[in-house]
Amino acid sequence: MKVILIRYGELSTKKDNRGFFINTLRKNISYKLNGIDAKISTDNGHMYIRFYDNDLNKIKDVLDHTFGILEYDICSVCKSVEEDIFSTVLNTINDNSFNTFKVETKRSYKGFTLNSMEMSRKLGSYILKNVKGKSVDVHNPDLRVCVEIREKESFVYYNSYKGLGGYPVGVQPKAFAMLSGGIDSPVAAYLAMKRGISVSFVYFEALPHTSLNAREKVINLTKKLAKYSQSIDLHIVNFTEIQEEIYKNADNSYTITIMRRMMYRIMEEILRRNRGYAIINGESIGQVASQTLKSISVVNNVTNVPVIRPVACLDKLEIIDIARKIDTYDISILPYEDCCTVFVPKHPVINPSLDKAIEYENRFDYNSLIKKAVDNIYTIKITDNDHDFDNLI
Repeated sequence: MKVILIRYGELSTKKDNRGFFINTLRKNISYKLNGIDAKISTDNGHMYIRFYDNDLNKIKDVLDHTFGILEYDICSVCKSVEEDIFSTVLNTINDNSFNTFKVETKRSYKGFTLNSMEMSRKLGSYILKNVKGKSVDVHNPDLRVCVEIREKESFVYYNSYKGLGGYPVGVQPKAFAMLSGGIDSPVAAYLAMKRGISVSFVYFEALPHTSLNAREKVINLTKKLAKYSQSIDLHIVNFTEIQEEIYKNADNSYTITIMRRMMYRIMEEILRRNRGYAIINGESIGQVASQTLKSISVVNNVTNVPVIRPVACLDKLEIIDIARKIDTYDISILPYEDCCTVFVPKHPVINPSLDKAIEYENRFDYNSLIKKAVDNIYTIKITDNDHDFDNLI
């Protein structure tokens, strides 16, 4: 078996609750490794996954989509004796393509004869002698040859793999993200999960004004984001009656403002019923009329729960870069409109009046419509392994 050595990063700054953070990370990895013959163990500074070579790519994919990891190393294991370390390096170094190298030794076991500097120099000389055509570059090497010497066994590994950082999903309680199907909201949900928040999604649809293709689009976005979590609940809200009443009773320029206020009221009720602690959305300040500071203030007036806006201060190109990185961009740009865009007014109000918004809302019984919408929410549990969505659309 080989060993993957995981470094915690930000988790290492925790004190009394450090064990909780590490155990949550371990549970998240273990859940994703279900069916793979791997053994996970921990100590104060690292997590270890012992595995067989044929499972390496599957395990790497899991770690590359797990928050809470600073970096990880794929290690060969040997006895903590000089001869075994040298032979392990020689047997594995040619698996890498390089011209220059640097040796870094960390000696945790002080009973080992050579100190870290002496071991690095001696191993470097050994590599130069036995691997032809290579040279040492201590500043910018093609390959870092790393050795960690413990009491019972030592680890030999090469260039580290960078993790996602952040906190493991689940160290914070549940929040509900408004998932529209556009570019911004999946990125906002991703960034919230990176801070350890357990995220569920809420999608507002207005059939027949929106299509089942739009629902399928949101399901596919949820599946992409489920790779970073154990599973994600997607709550589908029928918004048709509410939206139609808004367009009957409000000035056209105020329809988006009032629609957002209704959504926030629904979100607050969903939180109350499901023990949620915050609303997450993809609002970016000034990007559209409903996202000016005045609009946000008027919309936010209807709720007292925290509203987290992870992309609020990012520009569109920064958001797109993250969307490409997490593989949601190509889905988000599919031409299926959601209820926020299908009826967007020609000239939406940029600086809405709170009094006018309330006046328009009081023209219809929105409380009963909100209760009806929340009572009839359709919930889907999605994992990244789901393939057949025919029963969901």
